[in-house]
Amino acid sequence: MTVSDETVSEGRQEEIRAVPVRHYGRWIAAVLITYVVVWMAWSVAHNERLQWDVIRQYLTIDAVVQGVGVTLELTVIAMVMGIVGGALLAVMRLSPNPLISGIAWAYVWFFRGTPVLVQILAWGFINAFIPQFSIGIPFGPTFAHFSANSVITPFIAGCLGLGLNEAAYMSEIVRAGILSVDPGQDEAATALGMSRGQTLRRIVLPQAMRVIIPPTGNEVISMLKTSSLVSVIAVSDLLYSVQIVYGRTYQTIPLLLVASLWYLAMTSILSVGQFYLERRFGRGTAQRQTMLERFLTKLKAQRSTEQGAQ
Repeated sequence: MTVSDETVSEGRQEEIRAVPVRHYGRWIAAVLITYVVVWMAWSVAHNERLQWDVIRQYLTIDAVVQGVGVTLELTVIAMVMGIVGGALLAVMRLSPNPLISGIAWAYVWFFRGTPVLVQILAWGFINAFIPQFSIGIPFGPTFAHFSANSVITPFIAGCLGLGLNEAAYMSEIVRAGILSVDPGQDEAATALGMSRGQTLRRIVLPQAMRVIIPPTGNEVISMLKTSSLVSVIAVSDLLYSVQIVYGRTYQTIPLLLVASLWYLAMTSILSVGQFYLERRFGRGTAQRQTMLERFLTKLKAQRSTEQGAQ
């Protein structure tokens, strides 16, 4: 055996010790961020001007809880209108018929180009330019008349303003999801004899959901907060309810914090639901993990590295 062979043999017998990379910058940043967060939380919790006793007093009163219920109703109705209308508009935009495609484009152009607050106000004061609705033959006799205010109540006006505006945004989300599917899928379905509707329902939309779900979840959370705009037409949602209370008690800041805490609670629940819905529709791709799952995965990998080093 030569000298070089003996050196190689001794090198193989030496224990290989794996040393993990030290990320000192991450630890320093984590300590600084933790300090800032703790300091801010302590400052807010010990700020007497926020009147936490008043917040606890009004957090679960009947008016506020009823306002939460109205806010959730508005969100659900507006999002159902938005999703259904958006899917229909997206299909119309992709239609080869230029008239149908043009009508969908004009709808999206108008409702995305005007503020949602203006749209809500227009529906709320529709009686100013359409006093009544009529049922009859166009350009002929009418059989019944209805007052606009009796048909479109403030709650209905809020639903229409939010839902019709949301349909314009959802149409672009659904259209982007449909366009993300490989055109070869459509061609293969056509070769198998499927109609355009069957291809859309059975082939395209199931694959497009992975792209549609994340922004739709964001739209739901955004709608929950945007629904507070209906307070301008006296719909008794969460924000309007607390406005009525602090208009009587003059405790503005505590009541606004009550509304903020309720909005934070509802958006947090929706965020959790969005996470698991995204993970379900994203099966077969890179799976998202919760903070606890990421921590356990990292801890397991670290233990495996240490055992390998031993």
